[in-house]
Amino acid sequence: MIKILLVEDDLNLSNSVFDFLEDFASVTQVFEGEEGLYEAESGIYDLILLDLMLPEKDGFTVLKELRQKGISTPVLIMTAKESIDDKGHGFELGADDYLTKPFYLEELKMRIQALLKRSGKLTENQLSYGNVSVNLSTNTVQIDGKVVEFLGKEFDLLIYFLQNQNVILPKNQIFDRIWGFDSDTTVSVVEVYMSKIRKKLKGTTFESNLSTLRSVGYILKHEG
Repeated sequence: MIKILLVEDDLNLSNSVFDFLEDFASVTQVFEGEEGLYEAESGIYDLILLDLMLPEKDGFTVLKELRQKGISTPVLIMTAKESIDDKGHGFELGADDYLTKPFYLEELKMRIQALLKRSGKLTENQLSYGNVSVNLSTNTVQIDGKVVEFLGKEFDLLIYFLQNQNVILPKNQIFDRIWGFDSDTTVSVVEVYMSKIRKKLKGTTFESNLSTLRSVGYILKHEG
């Protein structure tokens, strides 16, 4: 499922956005700029919804520090600041979209979908890589046209790699994304599941292009 970080100090608005997006994405709510920066640095989110007037650290500063750290996660600014100067400053700092308050939740979702499609995080119902084909509607995987069972976290892990090709994925980041910060297991479970999906994908282009970077993590190279 799509993961969105919502950094908004207005509790009512934050809850409204959370409830509206509940069936579409997994939304993490934070209410202060410093906490938002900390969460965003984890790298596990597909999109960040960022208010500008935040306690502790304002949204412009959060955005600036994120981009300085090389974090390219799409950012959609949500704010009552509507001047062209504020909008221009936001885009100069690396914002991907800018939505002024008040806004319709339906418009927010449309803008989110557009950004996710642009970044390759929101795709059609089918993903493919060589002779591996994934149907996102039925959560089924086919290899050379034959259905191969990928259960639970195995399926989630496969999708995560397909949507992050040519990106180095550290083990801790994979763990936080797939199992969650509050999981009662440990990061070593990543290696267990990587072994499982490698066995199921043996002989495929996916398996041959999936590399282990010692003491770092993994990378799935672009097909071809």
